Amino acid sequence: MSLMEHGGVRPITAVAWTSNTGTCPKDFTLISITEDGATANFTRSFGMKSGYYLCYSKDMSGGMVVSDIQLISDKDSIPHGYCYMAEYLEPKASVSKKKRVCVQVVPVGSVDTAVLDIKLTAKSKMMLQHYTYVGDVHGYVLWCRKGHFSNPIPQAKPRSVSLDLHRLSLEQPSAPLPLRPSNPPPPLPHSKLSQRRSSLHTKDNLDKPVDSSMQGITALDGVPFSLHPKFDVQANGAAFQLNSQLNNIRIKSLQDIENEYNYTFVVEESAAKRTRPTVTTGAASSAQ
Repeated sequence: MSLMEHGGVRPITAVAWTSNTGTCPKDFTLISITEDGATANFTRSFGMKSGYYLCYSKDMSGGMVVSDIQLISDKDSIPHGYCYMAEYLEPKASVSKKKRVCVQVVPVGSVDTAVLDIKLTAKSKMMLQHYTYVGDVHGYVLWCRKGHFSNPIPQAKPRSVSLDLHRLSLEQPSAPLPLRPSNPPPPLPHSKLSQRRSSLHTKDNLDKPVDSSMQGITALDGVPFSLHPKFDVQANGAAFQLNSQLNNIRIKSLQDIENEYNYTFVVEESAAKRTRPTVTTGAASSAQ
């Protein structure tokens, strides 16, 4: 089974035009030779000496892959979801607009298949196995190969030891301060409120939650606490009386409880021993 069937090939992530190896980005591969041995230098016309080359990248750091490549003419509109190739050219160089190559770039996690490789041939009669014909571009034939690709194995990020120790610490982080509005309402004039009431009103506003919810309000808020005079020992002088009553309490032993609540059930036993009077047969017949 081939490597392509295993899905172990990295996909192409970007395709671009470049003037030479000096303008080609470092993570791109420049195609300088076609599959049939010709120089892969695209030129605008026969008399121009300078041209440009096709290059591609397989850098997966951007999280994007090329899922399709199409060739359109200057009269056609670019398909939906496609974009023109990037250009890394010299200041005076330019790419021909007669036929333009457009690519579809999608996130790596949204597709299972993508463009795995692109090649160029100088002769249109030459066929490349396992490659799809894209089109003729200025005397060259563009081919692409699609298939399943392998996602890079995610590497574990180094963790900070101090961060782990901080998470294992028993100390709880301090609660964040409540948010305050940047434009609080203007204070009321002092002529309507006394100084004491104004300070109490300000304190109540600070104690209320910021979101004006009912979670911080209870039924006892604002109710003054005072002890009823009946239970105020120091006020009515009942401390001595309460202590004397506590001292007069006698703790009974088990024998005292048995002697006090002992019951012999004599009446019940005598009632059970009584016999009912019986009626004789002779008395019954005389009565008849």
